[in-house]
Amino acid sequence: MTSSGISNFQKRWQNFWYQGYNSGICYTTPPLHIKLELKKNFVKALDVKGPAFTYLCGKFARLTFEKVKAGVFIGPQIRQLFKDRQFEAVLSDKEKAAWQSFEKFSNGFLRNSKAANFRELVQYLVDSYVQLECNMSLKMHILLSHLDFFPLNCGGVSD
Repeated sequence: MTSSGISNFQKRWQNFWYQGYNSGICYTTPPLHIKLELKKNFVKALDVKGPAFTYLCGKFARLTFEKVKAGVFIGPQIRQLFKDRQFEAVLSDKEKAAWQSFEKFSNGFLRNSKAANFRELVQYLVDSYVQLECNMSLKMHILLSHLDFFPLNCGGVSD
């Protein structure tokens, strides 16, 4: 504690907050983390005995059943699934709607340019995930409530 009763941690936090706020710096979650979180929530909502989950286990045979069940995927695997039309063929109607909204969100918001209708893409994503009964983490709720703080070029932001 300092003589004024404010701890060093509180001073650092105040400096961080005021410097970040006044300088116009925007602190956001990296786009890859958002994509991985959404993919994880999507896979966790799938029926483990259903055709879509079985297809994922066969497609990524090097991943253990537990990793697929937990939704542990990396960026290249997600891009590979975006190109795979056979994956969409094994999805149910609700799953397909959620998957297509996730793909549109990823391509229209998390890439090098933000789509003009990005708010509609986000709302469509949320609605389809609710229909699929996906769990939404606190990180995703914060993301969705702070869309204005994301840069126009999310693809330029990296870890």
